[in-house]
Amino acid sequence: MKYYCIGIKGSGMSTLAQILSDLGNEVSGYDDAKAHKFTQDGLEKRNIKIYYDHDHEIAKDTIVTYSVAFSEDHPEMIRVKNLGLKIKKYSELMGDIIDQFETIGVSGTHGKTTTSSLIRHLLEKTKGCNYFIGAGDGMATKDNKYFVVESDEFNRHFTDYRPVYSVITNIEKEHLECYKDIDDIRDTFEIFANQTKKMVVANGDNCEVRKINYKTPVKFYGFNEDNDIVIKNMELLETGSLFDLYIDGNLYGHFDIPLYGKHMVYDAAAAIVIASELGLEKDTIHKLLETFHNAKRRFAEEKIGNTIIIDDYAHHPTEIEVTLKAVKQKYPDKRLVVVFKPNTYSRTRDFKDEFIKAFKIADKTYLTEIDCNRERQEDYKGITSSIITDELDNGEIISEDTIDKLKDEKDSVVCFMGCAYVEGLINAFKKILNK
Repeated sequence: MKYYCIGIKGSGMSTLAQILSDLGNEVSGYDDAKAHKFTQDGLEKRNIKIYYDHDHEIAKDTIVTYSVAFSEDHPEMIRVKNLGLKIKKYSELMGDIIDQFETIGVSGTHGKTTTSSLIRHLLEKTKGCNYFIGAGDGMATKDNKYFVVESDEFNRHFTDYRPVYSVITNIEKEHLECYKDIDDIRDTFEIFANQTKKMVVANGDNCEVRKINYKTPVKFYGFNEDNDIVIKNMELLETGSLFDLYIDGNLYGHFDIPLYGKHMVYDAAAAIVIASELGLEKDTIHKLLETFHNAKRRFAEEKIGNTIIIDDYAHHPTEIEVTLKAVKQKYPDKRLVVVFKPNTYSRTRDFKDEFIKAFKIADKTYLTEIDCNRERQEDYKGITSSIITDELDNGEIISEDTIDKLKDEKDSVVCFMGCAYVEGLINAFKKILNK
């Protein structure tokens, strides 16, 4: 079959396009962004054509799917409608694909990508698996039994998924442009949980996760003693994190992970539970976890001289806070500088106070202006990055043109954060370091 993906460089759409191609389909797509993005690496590897114009031909039997970042009045959306092409929602199409496999759906406000990547790593090295991970990373073959799917709550996408196993890492206020309140968010997670066919693995330390009315069997994990799987004896070291895992009151095993922060221990525990349910031996799990490397843009490190550059996808205040604490864990004696690129006006407005609290962990904080392709600035009058930097003693606005503000940070950890495109900022900073 032929598929055409509008917004093909988006992290989710890029991954979907790669999977469609791997399953033997003819795939191409359109994007507004001509600059290189890391999400297109997998597309180029598969020779998937990316168009930037509105004149190229599209075959009449092509099925079109699209990113919600593209409005109904976008020229390419208007064009495919006028061509009379069949249009299918991104999440609906993804749901159709994963129904063909024994799927593990990983959901949660935070930690989806790392938990999905951990499960993928454990299965890929043992039983084999397909995977859809929202970091522009996907692969599928009809020969694999299992499919690991990062299941995103944005725009209620994951309600089109019916996994065999599911994970809920946590539930918190997020995407308030799509949801009325926390009750609405939790109710949508409940739909996802109860569409799970066999078992839900859920973070029992999270109060919203506990409020769900589960119809599918559930196993809770966390640090609290009332969980089915309990994390104990955690040590957060400069070399990584250590912990013991107890299942139904009995010691299951001791684990060492090359990851930083309590949030990563939660993610690892969820992955261990899933792997155990699928029949992996404890010693195999332990050995494989020691060799794990996280997904793209998740605490990705590069050292240039005495400078540590970290590239991280964190964009919600909770994610920023736990990531900065993880940086402090690994580099306790270094100055910590943050360069953050906010990507929606609504999140900047709704979580202003939480952003300010999180950034106070850093020694210095820079924000770019808000970069948004699905909201209009005129609908959010007065909402700029300055509403955050003005409240920080160490806050300042930055851009690629003013990146020389970082010229004296050559002995620091400089953490570039945000779900928007930050590679340009990092490359500009590297030019300063290389002078």
